[in-house]
Amino acid sequence: MLRLKNVLWFLALAIIVSMSVDANSQGQESSELYDGLRLFGKAFSIVHNQYVEDVKTKTLVYGAIDGMLKSLGDPHTRFMTPEVFKEMKVETEGSFSGLGIVIGLKQDNLMVISPIEGTPAYLAGIKAGDYITEIDGTSTKNISLVEAVQKLRGKQGTQVIITIKRDGVENPFKVTINRAIIEIHSVKSDVIQTDVGYIRITNFNQNTAQEFTDSLVKLQKRGIRSLVIDLRNDPGGLLESAIDVSDNLLSKNSLIVSIAGRQQEMNREFRTTGKGLYLDNPIIVLLNEGSASASEILAGAIKDNKRGLTIGVKSYGKGSVQTVLPLPDGSGIALTTAKYFTPSGVCIHGKGIIPDIIVEMPEITPKDQEMWLKLDDSQYLKDFAKGRSSYTDEDIKNLQQTLSKNKIELSEMILRRAINIEIGRLNGGKEIVCDLKCDPQLQRAVDIMIATKILQHK
Repeated sequence: MLRLKNVLWFLALAIIVSMSVDANSQGQESSELYDGLRLFGKAFSIVHNQYVEDVKTKTLVYGAIDGMLKSLGDPHTRFMTPEVFKEMKVETEGSFSGLGIVIGLKQDNLMVISPIEGTPAYLAGIKAGDYITEIDGTSTKNISLVEAVQKLRGKQGTQVIITIKRDGVENPFKVTINRAIIEIHSVKSDVIQTDVGYIRITNFNQNTAQEFTDSLVKLQKRGIRSLVIDLRNDPGGLLESAIDVSDNLLSKNSLIVSIAGRQQEMNREFRTTGKGLYLDNPIIVLLNEGSASASEILAGAIKDNKRGLTIGVKSYGKGSVQTVLPLPDGSGIALTTAKYFTPSGVCIHGKGIIPDIIVEMPEITPKDQEMWLKLDDSQYLKDFAKGRSSYTDEDIKNLQQTLSKNKIELSEMILRRAINIEIGRLNGGKEIVCDLKCDPQLQRAVDIMIATKILQHK
């Protein structure tokens, strides 16, 4: 009992010390604070001493912290055990073991914000907007993000079965995925039609800014005259990374983003330093419902500074800033401490960025989905993709004829998409970077770039 009293005393003392400045300045809040601590101490003592089974003190403390954060009703504010906190830090460094999806909660349902390109989840066909209703047969209803991450992450080579509910597909379906070490190279690039540069950013980690700079320099050496930046299904990541990428594209002292919080010291503006490597030629940014957080910061900076156009559909709308705070025992808290605002002063949290030009991807019907799953289960796709890094229009026609004879009917667009994913699957995630014939949003961006070039020559 003496040990328990000591635990409660030090717990209360820590809270009092950490809040003493606020409490001393607000008398009523001070009284409420002490009353609350006494109430918590009493409840803690009752549970610790009278619960039917012995419970470790740390279990109760962790549960209390977790419950306190959940009471805020903010899915982005969360408690992390030492194990989860360590994994989170590793993830931002660009390497971790798992499936390769970014998840969030929407009305207490576990939703895929986006799959990370080239990862097991991406290659298994998981899509932004999918709902994960079960993990290994256990319902995810009311699951916390921390619990979900713990269940989805795991040792390399182990298997997890998730049940997916997808809009447009009548029945939920199961997907079996093998966990792997996720080595995230967050930037991919290519040149389209001679002089249109294309850079896809899959997420913003510690390496993204340098990878972006390297790709941009290479594309400039290849003579690009315009640039498409693809942020579709980019769930975001590090704020600093998005700021560094923006610095390459905007003129000196341009406002990139501002943040404002409850504490005055959180209020900051981030402006370009003048290192811009790409300032003169047109830019188009591609967005979709999987573009979130740091990717929205970059898109907002481009749009509001009138540096380029945005094309696609409305982005996810995550405009809150999480501060990661370590705790003494190695655990940590990700706490929402501010909201960010685009250069025009708009907070897009819960709203998203509406593109300048709306271009939707063609809807995949339940029949299309059925045919795609049937194709995945067949040997035709694997045989076609094996050993290939490219293919011709004639190859596609021949494959369509073969599939049609076997009652697999797919449009050229969907078939190309399936082939590109399968080529990536067979080549360790190194799929075809861009394919205009199965990507209407990218095709529209390129058409605009070509039209702009024609007008410049008149």
